[in-house]
Amino acid sequence: MKLQTQRWIDRWVGQLLCGIVSLWARLIGTRAPRVDRGRAPRHILVILLSEMGSVVLAGPMFAALRQRYPGATVHVLQLKKNQEVARMLGLAAPEHLHAIDDSSGFSLLRDILRATLAMRRLPLDAVIDCELFSRVSSLLSYLTGAPRRAGFTPHTQEGLYRGSYINCAIPYNPYQHISKQFLSLVDALESDGAPRNKAAPIRELPAETGLAVPFTSEELQAYRAQVLADHPVLAGRKLVLMYPGGGILPERAWPAAHYARVARGLCDQGHAVAFIGLKDDTALANEIRAQVGSELCVALTGYTRSLRELLMLFHASDLLLTNDGGPGHFASLTPIRVLMFFGPETGRLYGPLPGLRPAHRGPQATVYESGIACSPCLSAYNHRLTFCDGDNQCLKRIAPDPVLADALQALRELPEPTAA
Repeated sequence: MKLQTQRWIDRWVGQLLCGIVSLWARLIGTRAPRVDRGRAPRHILVILLSEMGSVVLAGPMFAALRQRYPGATVHVLQLKKNQEVARMLGLAAPEHLHAIDDSSGFSLLRDILRATLAMRRLPLDAVIDCELFSRVSSLLSYLTGAPRRAGFTPHTQEGLYRGSYINCAIPYNPYQHISKQFLSLVDALESDGAPRNKAAPIRELPAETGLAVPFTSEELQAYRAQVLADHPVLAGRKLVLMYPGGGILPERAWPAAHYARVARGLCDQGHAVAFIGLKDDTALANEIRAQVGSELCVALTGYTRSLRELLMLFHASDLLLTNDGGPGHFASLTPIRVLMFFGPETGRLYGPLPGLRPAHRGPQATVYESGIACSPCLSAYNHRLTFCDGDNQCLKRIAPDPVLADALQALRELPEPTAA
């Protein structure tokens, strides 16, 4: 199903259904059993339907759930296309991972019904809805039958209605990093009143993701050897990866000419550059390679066959330049240094969390933002629709030469590579 169609249905049909369910919840509220907040929940569902990168930003929330409720079973409801991430990161046992297929309207309705019935059979004690102002996730949180329902409330903000049945609600705060707000949803499970955030503990930005993907040294060495065998020109050089694609939001892409300028400067210094992405990004990668004009610049678009292989490629590389998106967040699960560009969205809300890089080598991630008046422009309030019509000046004004200087400095801090 097209993204715009989903947004239209969620906005108009979703608000109507939220109103009906809210009325129903109020009518039966006096007969509903009172929630015993003194008893620890046994089954907790986390609804996380957003992009794959948001799973990494939610990592501290999962760690907090396990620490606070060590005896609880955590279930995760995601879109089917994002489930590889949950399995790889071990967010829950495989039998506790639940999926919704949004490829068509029929598949979406079928899986919503199936997931709802599965949750009601448990039964659930609590549900955490991590979506900001999605109505489908809000409705799911009620339909699962969980007596405790934590989620974001718009409070008095107009046009963001998602029902009045979220009984462990906190206000969405556009000035706080999303990882801190996810942690507040855990705190809300044990509180009363609305909004239910006043007595919550003060949360600092998490120092780590709380997530890890284990690799053996033999596995990483074998993968690096395979990369060098497939691309011998990379041997004996420090490797810089670049992800120039914008994914589902093209306006998040730093200009191709800027990537070419940085790649040319790196190759001139004897470093190797490889472009990553899906097979659909190959044309863009080859366009930039043509501008660079160096044999030290190769295309690895479509090279990794899974997210696990992408992480092994990060382990085998030294530096990643990327637009705002999944690769920059997944890189925090590896020691690779990251330079990340933000414009339509902001690193203050969605910046990568600190990762595995040793402290003596400086920060793992550097975030670049131009700071022009209209940036950031994508938010929970406008359905992530920008008004720049593709002319993303917020990213175009991040000049390539300072980025090149930072990249060269980061590479100088690293030991010289071996040939294999």
